[in-house]
Amino acid sequence: MRLDVRGIINTPGDGIEFNEELDLSDVDFGGVYPAVRPVSVVGAVRNIAGMLRLTADADTTLSCVCDRCGTVFEKPFRLSLERMLAEELEDAENDDILLLDDGAFDLDELVREAFILNMDTKTLCREDCKGLCSGCGANLNFEACRCKKEIDPRWAALQKLL
Repeated sequence: MRLDVRGIINTPGDGIEFNEELDLSDVDFGGVYPAVRPVSVVGAVRNIAGMLRLTADADTTLSCVCDRCGTVFEKPFRLSLERMLAEELEDAENDDILLLDDGAFDLDELVREAFILNMDTKTLCREDCKGLCSGCGANLNFEACRCKKEIDPRWAALQKLL
């Protein structure tokens, strides 16, 4: 969605509100497409003392695969955005200021970029996930390891004493 803010650029105190659903199901994140549900984006652009300020919240539920145990689970995802909007930049190195293109900007592209940059690089089904046993493959969250303890032959003589 292209959001045109020309109507509020010269009107301090005025604003534009938006509420849309964005389809990010095509976003590939490490071979997985986690955004199986639409992303709800709610926010506003306000002219505060001559400065345009964008605030937005994006909410969805992600379909994830645990990096330790391989369990598929759903996880709520919330992202808050805050940017200043300007028609021209005084400081080219400021990432918090979004440059307007003929008095408008692409809200979908801004949310898509922020969504990708704020995704977790490691997802866990729960914080205390024990993962899988590297020997027998048991999911240690639900069952005990089935591996037989192998004794190092160098310590076998000591084992006889016990």
